[in-house]
Amino acid sequence: MVVENVLTDAETDRLFQALADTTRRDIVTRVLQREQSVSELAGHYAMSFAAVQKHVAVLERASLVTKQRRGREQMVGANMDALRRAGRLLDRYEQLWRRRVLSIEDVLTGSMPADHASADRPSPDRSSTEIPSAENPSTHDPSTGNPQPREER
Repeated sequence: MVVENVLTDAETDRLFQALADTTRRDIVTRVLQREQSVSELAGHYAMSFAAVQKHVAVLERASLVTKQRRGREQMVGANMDALRRAGRLLDRYEQLWRRRVLSIEDVLTGSMPADHASADRPSPDRSSTEIPSAENPSTHDPSTGNPQPREER
């Protein structure tokens, strides 16, 4: 299965870091409804204009929003292409976990259909943002997020 517009590991990290903050998620929600200036966005939060600018910059680095100057205003809009790619990434994680739930169900009931046995194996043509599975363990320590060396088998 070839997945188009797959995010790289760095893009995925920026995406999740950007969306990890409540204010940034709220900014994305607001600019999805309509484009807004940074000044207008700043009026919605009990923080400085500079702090809101920093939040917008994080979202912009993650490609979730775009900024363009119109006169004296910096207008912020949603980057729908990036948001769709993020949605596809989350859909793949959901599919992975649904397959794992089915596998657990099969183990508990004592049946293991052949199509479930290979369901978690990544396809050989995936080039970035591989979703961890039993055969393809994460190379990051889940408790710290730090890279971990792969174990030789």
